[in-house]
Amino acid sequence: MTLTAPHPHRTSTALVVAAWSVPVMVAGQFALLAGVPIVVMLVSTLRRRAHRRWAVALTAVYAAALVLWRAGPDSAPSLSKSLSPAATALFAAAGVVVAVAVSRRAR
Repeated sequence: MTLTAPHPHRTSTALVVAAWSVPVMVAGQFALLAGVPIVVMLVSTLRRRAHRRWAVALTAVYAAALVLWRAGPDSAPSLSKSLSPAATALFAAAGVVVAVAVSRRAR
């Protein structure tokens, strides 16, 4: 009987799920709640260097949208309503790019 150890460079399932949930949440008009999987991604990538650049880039996009919403002159009741359709598409596309990069590494 041979025992096999888990692959040391395997991407965690939590990271893959968090990466795919960001564009789904943004497209589903839950952009503010998308911060939860972004934090999960950021914390899990701080442990490993594999996807750190992707997670930091997506966090920067989220932080910029959040700052523009809170500091902006309009009084939109939520982040999703504050985002223009183009910004929503850009944010969701950035999430998809990160999710594809994380999923490709997971295989």
